[in-house]
Amino acid sequence: MSEIENRLAGPSVPGWEALRGEFLDRAGSEDLIDLAYERHETPFGTLLVVAGDGGIVRIGLDAEAEEEVLDDLARRVSSRIARTGRDSVTVARQQLDRYFAGELRDFELTLDWQLTRGFRREVLRETAAIPYGATASYAQMAERAGSPRAVRAAGSALATNPLPIVIPCHRVLRSDGSVGSYGGGSPMKAALLAMERDRAG
Repeated sequence: MSEIENRLAGPSVPGWEALRGEFLDRAGSEDLIDLAYERHETPFGTLLVVAGDGGIVRIGLDAEAEEEVLDDLARRVSSRIARTGRDSVTVARQQLDRYFAGELRDFELTLDWQLTRGFRREVLRETAAIPYGATASYAQMAERAGSPRAVRAAGSALATNPLPIVIPCHRVLRSDGSVGSYGGGSPMKAALLAMERDRAG
């Protein structure tokens, strides 16, 4: 639970939830909340979609502890974070639903890249360009990002991708074609690849 939500947890009395919701709506409209998040149910478990003024800043996978994701964002971005509505979060959730339903191949979202920089950001930008249903190797991603020898660093960038699914790090494989590791677990990575391969025809 975020710092703001901790303060608003409040007593279990009639009308408190409505008052809490009203406060969060007002806080959002008066720029008192820097990051808004929502939980989103998918075929691969519950995702955490987080947005700030610059766009979607973080997508937490089901395998990640929500508390740890929010604590990390509080340290690195802002502690003014709350579960409340924001248009960019709503749009992201709609596009995620369409992606999982096989109706969307390319996300059209404004992304906030502040959680990554330098070579790591270049690796992720190149990863975002891998077409639906296609794959690339870690070595290829290092080369495309401008440092062919930095394969291990490219792997590290992908392992810490703050925007999985939208930036499709699941499309990057080991040089021998094996799936390799993934923040949501290797079975999820394999399932995502199979889903895209089947639908790409």
